[in-house]
Amino acid sequence: MFPLRDSVPSSRPPVVNVLLIAACVMVFLFELSLGPHLDRFLRAYAFVPFRFFHASAYSGGVAAAVKSGLLSMFLHGGWLHLIGNMWFLWIFGDNVEDVLGHFAYLVFYLASGAVATLTQAFIDPFSRLPLVGASGAIAGVLGAYLVLFPWARVRTLVFLGFFVTVANLPAPLFLLMWFVIQFFAGTLALASTGAGSGGVAFFAHVGGFLTGVVVAIWLRLAGRVRPGYHYSRF
Repeated sequence: MFPLRDSVPSSRPPVVNVLLIAACVMVFLFELSLGPHLDRFLRAYAFVPFRFFHASAYSGGVAAAVKSGLLSMFLHGGWLHLIGNMWFLWIFGDNVEDVLGHFAYLVFYLASGAVATLTQAFIDPFSRLPLVGASGAIAGVLGAYLVLFPWARVRTLVFLGFFVTVANLPAPLFLLMWFVIQFFAGTLALASTGAGSGGVAFFAHVGGFLTGVVVAIWLRLAGRVRPGYHYSRF
């Protein structure tokens, strides 16, 4: 499944969401400029679980590990990785920012990304592979969207083998199916090849998504966001 657009209009410009997308694109272009030195850069500055849990043995200590966790949210492993993440953020992030407000959305986004990174790190604490990508933070946005816009719909490309169709799916169905895929893909990868095999950090997606759900539920119960947010159908 691949989302094309959602049915929720924004009531104000998604300034922070656009800036986050721009920052990810600019950092990726910087990565490209490094050429053959990119791998050394990623291993030096991206978040590495083993280095996080043994921070005292590395230069910079805990402070360097925290900085690498923040930087890793803006690094990507290729064009498809970048474009896929930014497309999801573009579709769902503007509405969450609309509800939370600009500054709160930025804090929420970074916090979701941090929890997502730590979730993957605790699942695979001995990994020496760099964790890169905004998908953990974006997963938090998806979790919040699920709670804040339960009546929204998502226009979706659905792939059924060689057959492709377009369907207007309820947002909860689309998002929960996405979450289930992440959870079971991560579980199967862990069971079959071990956590340290690399590839997609599925448990970062799981941790980020659950963070978004919990925070959004708390905000709803505390009366800090508007229930029944207006949206228009396709």
